[in-house]
Amino acid sequence: MKALILAGGYGKRLRPFTDEKPKPLLEIGGRPILEWQITWLKKYNIREFVILTGYKKETLIDWASSNADRLEVNFVYSVESEPLGTGGAIRKVKHFINEDFLVVNGDILTNLDVSRLTPMSIALVPLKSPYGIVEVNGEKVSRFIEKPTLYDHWINAGVYRLSPDVFDYLPEKGDIERTTFPKLAEMGLLRAVKFERVYWRSIDSVKDMEEAGQEVGQLV
Repeated sequence: MKALILAGGYGKRLRPFTDEKPKPLLEIGGRPILEWQITWLKKYNIREFVILTGYKKETLIDWASSNADRLEVNFVYSVESEPLGTGGAIRKVKHFINEDFLVVNGDILTNLDVSRLTPMSIALVPLKSPYGIVEVNGEKVSRFIEKPTLYDHWINAGVYRLSPDVFDYLPEKGDIERTTFPKLAEMGLLRAVKFERVYWRSIDSVKDMEEAGQEVGQLV
C-alpha cells in the first residue's frame, strides 16, 4: 500500500521556522516530522511514499532523495505549480493509484494503528482540551482538571484510507475535508474509526513544537 503525504502547505503560523524549510521538515526531538511519519508507517510494512509538495519543494525533495536509502523506502514526488488544496493535490496523482492507499497530513505525529482502517475511512481521535476544565457542583467548584481529553468529542486525525473510487469525488482545486468528505458522509460512504488511547498531535504552533519535543518518547 502506498502512503500519500500532504506536504504542500506554507506553514505560515510556524514562521520564522518555515521561512527556509517546509513544515514536514521541522525537527521534533531531533528528527523531521516526515521522518517520524515514515518510521511509524514502516511498522505497517508501508515502503512506498508519494510526497505531495509545493512550498519549498526543492528542499523537501532533496531531503527525501538523500535519505531514501537510509530509511529503506521509495519516494515519488508530485509538485504543485500553484496551491491545489488537499483534494486537488490527491486528485493530481490519480494516474499513479490503482489500489487502496493511505493519506496523511504532513504536520501530524501519531502512533495509531493504520491496519485498523478500512477502505474509505478516516481516523478519529478524542479532542484534547487546550484549556483546563472546572467542574461545578451547584454554585461550588468541586475540582479542576488540567487539559483533559474529552472522549465525547472526536476530531479528524488527518489519517485516511481511501479507495480509487474517491477520485470520482475529488475537486480539481479545493480541500478534501470541505468538499469530498461532506459529500461522502451525506451518501453514507465514509466510515469512521475511533482511536481512544493513542498519541496524536498536530504541529500548528511553536508551542506544539516545544511540547511535542518532550513527548516523542511515546512514538518510539
